[in-house]
Amino acid sequence: MKFPGRRKSKHYFPVQEAGRIPFTPEVSGERGIYIVGIDQLLVDIEVEADYELLDRFNLTVGQSVVLDDDIAEQIYRECVDRKLILGEFAGGAVGNTLHNYSILSDDRSVALGTICENIRVGDYAFKYICNTSSKVDFSYLQPAPGPMARAICFVTPDRERTFGISKGIMNNLNEDFVPEEVVRNSSALLVTAFLLRDRNSQLYRATMKAISFAKKSDVPIVFALGTSSLIEEDRDFFQTFISEHVNVLAMNKDEAHALTGIDDPLLAAQEILEYTDLALLTVGESGLYVCSWVDKINARETEDKLYSKSISSYNLYEYSRAQKKSSCAEPLKIYTHINPFMGGPVKIENTNGAGDAALAALLHDMSANHYHRRMIPKSPKHESQYLTYSSIHQISKYANRASYEVLKQRSPRLSHGLPEKEQSLELSYWTL
Repeated sequence: MKFPGRRKSKHYFPVQEAGRIPFTPEVSGERGIYIVGIDQLLVDIEVEADYELLDRFNLTVGQSVVLDDDIAEQIYRECVDRKLILGEFAGGAVGNTLHNYSILSDDRSVALGTICENIRVGDYAFKYICNTSSKVDFSYLQPAPGPMARAICFVTPDRERTFGISKGIMNNLNEDFVPEEVVRNSSALLVTAFLLRDRNSQLYRATMKAISFAKKSDVPIVFALGTSSLIEEDRDFFQTFISEHVNVLAMNKDEAHALTGIDDPLLAAQEILEYTDLALLTVGESGLYVCSWVDKINARETEDKLYSKSISSYNLYEYSRAQKKSSCAEPLKIYTHINPFMGGPVKIENTNGAGDAALAALLHDMSANHYHRRMIPKSPKHESQYLTYSSIHQISKYANRASYEVLKQRSPRLSHGLPEKEQSLELSYWTL
């Protein structure tokens, strides 16, 4: 199976096997596979700060606050003058995920949002574009007057992280800049809870318009929870929103607890499947879970050891592929768990963005399923409607490996110069 992209790959189909994909320019050059994401485009700025700096600007250690654009600029200039800047990176949960997806797939993704109408060499918008994969399509961004959003991360001597957010133009997306055809023809639409914070804003209306386009064309809607405090503030709204609109939900253990009120991540995942079809749940040093629905007739038992936690033999059907619950005659909940790759990096440089990398791997698998279904619609792999190309067990390995690469570097995004890829017999996944 060749994933979207044009890198070198091997074929494992026997040449005499009926129905194999001929490796022709027509197939390898298929360009219609991509994902779309709506984001509040911003630049992450990491600062080595002392307590005096935080006190002077009324920042509380460990907390996140919204800063006026002028105050953010003042802080930034002072940090530049004092040489306190540790790094400046293109950021945003969706922006990170789109970049990572394009790095993993070596293929196109489309970003929707706002960007400065006048971009100068060295400014924030320029840095955002320079630090994003060239495969991310910015053609549909809305140009707007004003500065890019900035998220300043203050790292104090106790290694605690304090955030100051300057919103700039990140919430100014107009629904006229949501192209129906682009959403309708995509493999998935990616949105986050941050887009829904203000239900009177034009950003909210633009997001809901994109969701309506996706639902009308049966495009999977992928939703990242973003932050536990936002979910706790309006749990009922988000539960209803997810039940009505979302097919794939991505979160960490704190966000899962905020959504369900359940501490145990596996039991929280069990509850979350009442709202959605597929869940990716990262649990920090304990790895991650992938959970979904599958029709009983399509359930495949694991060939690995069975494990029991709060759910007995929870991984029994982890070799199954994810399906929408609505596509199942006899729906079953299935789960898989994986510990951090190699036990995790010896030194964790950064936890920001690890979940975005894991989600990008999942999205890559979903787009591969779309690609294969388009190329060989009569393949046995598509006799039933699936959300993913591979089993949730295989996806967990890929997501786990991708997040490892972010944990061992300072940037929240996968780098462009990844090591050579290896391919498994089942998938064109690569060991990063």
